[in-house]
Amino acid sequence: MNRIITLTTDFGLGDGYVAAVKGTLLALAPDAQLVDITHEIAPQNVHDAAFVLANAIPYFPMDAVHLIVVDPGVGSVRRTLAARTARATYVAADNGVLTLVWRHEPPLEIVSLTEPRFWRAGQISHTFHGRDIMGPVAAHLANGVPLSDLGPSITDPVTLDMAEPVEMPDGQLRGEIIYVDRFGNLISNIPADRVSDPIYVDIENRRLPLSRHYAEVPTGKPVALIGSHGYLEIAVREGNANKRLRLGRGAPVVISANRQAEAG
Repeated sequence: MNRIITLTTDFGLGDGYVAAVKGTLLALAPDAQLVDITHEIAPQNVHDAAFVLANAIPYFPMDAVHLIVVDPGVGSVRRTLAARTARATYVAADNGVLTLVWRHEPPLEIVSLTEPRFWRAGQISHTFHGRDIMGPVAAHLANGVPLSDLGPSITDPVTLDMAEPVEMPDGQLRGEIIYVDRFGNLISNIPADRVSDPIYVDIENRRLPLSRHYAEVPTGKPVALIGSHGYLEIAVREGNANKRLRLGRGAPVVISANRQAEAG
């Protein structure tokens, strides 16, 4: 079966870890089409992986298999999972990395991966379940093995405490930065459908009007806009908002009706 298998990991590309996982996948599912979402998640950063994954997978064809190996608990008693939604199948550690996916694609079935016959043959490493357990399971799923064969059904997967914006009695909407991309853009948890123009955006003693694109402000100036991912973000035109504003994940963002907005 020429099925898509995507990979999202924190392995980087300087070592052979990604190649080992891909080799395992191709040995079991030689016709699979392997697609890298990213291997540059910060080490053990499950929150970042959850955001990146949720914003990439809607653009893939239906029925892809998504393998996620960001697994700070590898070798511990944490479970490994396979899950099916209406549009895709997922294989990951039970650490909440699928939290944001499941907000838009509720799981129809989740199983704990307990059947060794679907793992890599031979000794299983305590530190590389991506190669020895999750990778082989993803390949078997791509080959048509049903979830029910992989282990018992579960109903209590781990979920992350991912903050959502809160509407205040005075009409303000309070959110926070949840992700910083490689350009230094500060991406909030406020979705586009909660933002109406005109508004102003307050972040760390700066007040910014809502702009349509980066070039609406001079080079080097901060700007608030709806990014391509569909969330309110704070950027610096041709610069790095993370470094310029010295802010990161968890920084508060407040939007209000625009009365006296002026760029900071």
